[in-house]
Amino acid sequence: MTGFEREAFAAGFRRIAGLDEAGRGPLAGPVVAACVVLPLEDGVPAVLDGLTDSKQLTARRREHFFRVLRHLPGVAIGVGRASVAEIDRLNILRATHRAMARAAAALRPAADFLLVDGLPVPGLPCPSRAIVRGDALSLSIAAASVIAKVTRDRLMAAADRRHPGYGFAAHKGYGTAAHLAALRRLGPCAAHRLSFRPVADAAPDPARARQGLLPGIE
Repeated sequence: MTGFEREAFAAGFRRIAGLDEAGRGPLAGPVVAACVVLPLEDGVPAVLDGLTDSKQLTARRREHFFRVLRHLPGVAIGVGRASVAEIDRLNILRATHRAMARAAAALRPAADFLLVDGLPVPGLPCPSRAIVRGDALSLSIAAASVIAKVTRDRLMAAADRRHPGYGFAAHKGYGTAAHLAALRRLGPCAAHRLSFRPVADAAPDPARARQGLLPGIE
């Protein structure tokens, strides 16, 4: 068992899960969250050596650990998402919290304690501890970050097939120069978040699109 998990175990909790999200920053696509319980009672399984924050792993390594986590005995995984429509209606922070709560609720059997990456998240189904940069400090959160990231990347590859021309499979919806150029050329598609200003500015009627912008979401 590793540091934060060990502390929760010492406090009497037994099903300790890591919780993380992927996709807060992009201009398109859903935000995806994952909740993962690892079998750490006897130490870190050898197959998880090298598992860390998904942002520090190559795409190939993320796919490797995604497969390992999906098939490792004793691992439990819950995934939740919030749609583009929810992001535009609620704002990205509230939509992210909704996706994280859904991921925790989808875990079977349920966790009794959550280690959450970043700041506190309201609406979770059990006690939790927020850890800034937790994806680099807790193995359980690192596992959740990999599941969330790979799941979202696959969703964006599917969006690329539905909406060719934007390059979603390459940039995953982030505001790269190529993505912004495609937005100016093609205008937004159904996968885009109109509550994000670069998307609203590229809409056929930018002034009208901006009316839907939520406070603090630019």
